[in-house]
Amino acid sequence: MVAVKYLERSRYLNVISEQWPYRYGEADYIQMKWGNLNYKKKSSPVQLLAFLKRPEQESWDISRAAEIMEATIQVMKAKVHQNHKRSLHVTDMLSIEVLSLIANASGCLPYMLPPKCPNHCLARKYRLITGACNNRNHPRWGASNTALARWLPAAYEDGISQPKGWNPNFSYSGFQLPLVREVTRKVIHASNEAITEDNHYSHFIVEWGQYIDHDIAFTPQSTSRAAFMRGVDCQLTCENQNPCYPIKVPANDTLSSGMECMPFYRSAPACGSGNQGAIFGNLSSGNPREQINGLTSFLDASTVYGSTSALENKLRNLTIKEGLLKVNLQYSDHGRDYLPFVPQVPSPCAQDPTADKAERIECFLAGDSRSSEVISLAALHTLWLREHNRLAKELKKLNPFWSSETVYQEARKIVGALHQIITLRDYIPKIIGPVAVNQYIGQYQGYDSTVNPTISNVFSTAAFRFGHATIPPMIKRLNAQFQDHPEFPNLHLHEVFFSPWRLIKEGGLDPLIRGLLVGSAKLQMQDQMMNEELTEKLFVLSNVGSLDLASLNLQRGRDHGLPGYNDWREFCGLSRLENQKDLSTAISNYSLVEKLMDLYGHPDNIDVWLGGLAENFLPDARTGPLFACIIGKQMKVLREGDWFWWENSPIFTKIQRHKLEKHSLSRVICDNTGLTHMPTDAFQLSKYPQDFLPCDQIPGINLEAWKEGYGQDGSCDLPQRVDNGDFMLCSEAGKDITIYSCHHGYKLEGQEQLTCSNGKWNFQPPVCKDINECEDPVNPTCHASAACQNTIGSYKCLCTDPYDLAEDAKTCIDSGRLPKASLVSIILTIILFTSWTFVGWIVICRCRAHSIHDSADMKVLKDGTKLSAEAASSKCHEVKNSLPNISDKHVEKV
Repeated sequence: MVAVKYLERSRYLNVISEQWPYRYGEADYIQMKWGNLNYKKKSSPVQLLAFLKRPEQESWDISRAAEIMEATIQVMKAKVHQNHKRSLHVTDMLSIEVLSLIANASGCLPYMLPPKCPNHCLARKYRLITGACNNRNHPRWGASNTALARWLPAAYEDGISQPKGWNPNFSYSGFQLPLVREVTRKVIHASNEAITEDNHYSHFIVEWGQYIDHDIAFTPQSTSRAAFMRGVDCQLTCENQNPCYPIKVPANDTLSSGMECMPFYRSAPACGSGNQGAIFGNLSSGNPREQINGLTSFLDASTVYGSTSALENKLRNLTIKEGLLKVNLQYSDHGRDYLPFVPQVPSPCAQDPTADKAERIECFLAGDSRSSEVISLAALHTLWLREHNRLAKELKKLNPFWSSETVYQEARKIVGALHQIITLRDYIPKIIGPVAVNQYIGQYQGYDSTVNPTISNVFSTAAFRFGHATIPPMIKRLNAQFQDHPEFPNLHLHEVFFSPWRLIKEGGLDPLIRGLLVGSAKLQMQDQMMNEELTEKLFVLSNVGSLDLASLNLQRGRDHGLPGYNDWREFCGLSRLENQKDLSTAISNYSLVEKLMDLYGHPDNIDVWLGGLAENFLPDARTGPLFACIIGKQMKVLREGDWFWWENSPIFTKIQRHKLEKHSLSRVICDNTGLTHMPTDAFQLSKYPQDFLPCDQIPGINLEAWKEGYGQDGSCDLPQRVDNGDFMLCSEAGKDITIYSCHHGYKLEGQEQLTCSNGKWNFQPPVCKDINECEDPVNPTCHASAACQNTIGSYKCLCTDPYDLAEDAKTCIDSGRLPKASLVSIILTIILFTSWTFVGWIVICRCRAHSIHDSADMKVLKDGTKLSAEAASSKCHEVKNSLPNISDKHVEKV
């Protein structure tokens, strides 16, 4: 048995050593290298999409680990099938010991273990930043970096991980799936001039939908830029080779620019799913590929605070004791704060073409990496940054004894509650209509520990992307009278992609907010689904191509193995549509029905995103019955399955809940911009001035309900603060408790919890000690190519010249430039060469001028040799010709 295990282990190690360095290493290294070299140039749409889809480091590490495991299993499967005639699963050949070795070596296993949940009196008062431990029995439900939920079994072509449409010969109901770009061109695309404006809802409702989507869902795409098995660059191939799943472009397509396809990277798998299922269960029993949600599923304002402790730490201002978030120190908006910039320089955001090249305005840093995607989205992020800091300052005034950690957590809890209130009270009813709200959401009945709040794959990848069809092609900027701004004209959408400079240098938030309030949303029409800014000009910052959002949505749904339109209708209790006549009952536009049947052949085959988008609206809604069902069901589980939902009685007092209900998005705008008049509902299309009220008539939150007292008889003095950490107070069994915590990058040594007894704390405060991340032997902080340097509270990965850090900030890659030492050598060589030439010509000139002795026709060289004048001249020319070519004029100068 021992011998067998040894052979199994050797076989595994041999497979990895043979396949891994090139299959997943060298090709990826080359992609990172060229990515870094091209990063300094104007960013391409594909680079911008990669930046948009790049998760925080923890999510990146998890995605990378899952892909390493998946590629390893694929290689081993190939070996097994090569050596055995009958079909075998990898688990038929390997022991549990070796399978565990694979799991540990990939780095996946630690992320699949349940988190350790705190068990003190603050555990039920404040959320963990990761969303973990919300449900004590299921601590991973709703947590960041876990798999999206499946409400229906996945539909992969091989039953495990192969996307729909991967094999062009694979048929569905007797038909092949259409190319997604062909669907865009024939069904979805509409010119900017053809769109219809929504006469009920403002542009603000569009931005809120996108903003909230970014609060609850983010699926990282593959961390690799090259095919695992053959090392082909995903930007250069039109073959389906995991993770490359390119979007084929018809030859006569204006988007193609001569290319046959648009690059598309598959979403990263979740650890233990798909082909990795061999390690965590029997593949034959079905363990399909799942995708990761890099954010918490909860409506918790992770757009403001992040979903990992590392990002939260970057966003907080820990230098002062007021519980504030960091702000931009270079620019301000008429005295009001902007978001800080990302530390990555240069970032891929566009620059002001009229500015000095030395002046750069980088992408913004926020709780979500997509904050700079468009300036209207950046404006919302900025509003909530300002609102947090406003609340924190007011809370500190009311409760001067609160620690900075308490101020921060209380302000964060209020901001999270406001996100929930605005979304469920003001936004969702307008989207799915009152009938669907009553049917799928209903009245709040309290927290239910049996409800899983995890965001579902179909909601994230299809239903909540309905909003893409409501985006207008123009961004309006208006003056104080809500008229066209004389300095800052309206902009097409493609002019505001990744352009924070426009916010900072072109008037700040106020002109943009005015435009969002009185500008219309686009009305989703069955013959005008998405405007050309999104289907033809997505992420255009230069002349190096474009992307198509509609095609990306369709391809992503297939990548995620979403079942078809009819399966989801059945899931929602709606009738299946079996033919063109049936389809016409759900979609009134007969021309659209004909096009869908021509493209897909059968209603079963229609991609769920497109089918849901095409349906007739429900009354007083902006979605049809299918998307109303999916969105309604998701909102219900987000509310019922969240212990920290604002209406759950232990979270806020009754008086605090009453005060929170008075607040609104309109009031947030009043408190954090220069606008003095607002409509009561920012989502309702309003006309100025008749639909606007002075801001002092817009109700807001009264924070007096958060005022607390401390220092009664028998209580202890305030606890001592600790360096690089903080404390919070709470009560348990009638006693005052202090809970200490350390900032990210530090570990607590000593007692975490102190109890007040007889007027004294029972332990001395702990200390926060710097973690040396470079000493982790199991999960090395830096790649082997880099040197790890510990810093206070963090670490750095360092590269030797001429290598630079790659986008993962862990790996050293060739920068493409000469080493500094080589440059010094070249400079010294040039200096020596010039000096040698200079001295040589001095010799020549002296030879010409001073070597004549007694007679005019005789020359004497240094060694005493006498030459005739003619011979001497010939000798000088001989020396001259042996030196580099320098003009006689230059010689005469010397």
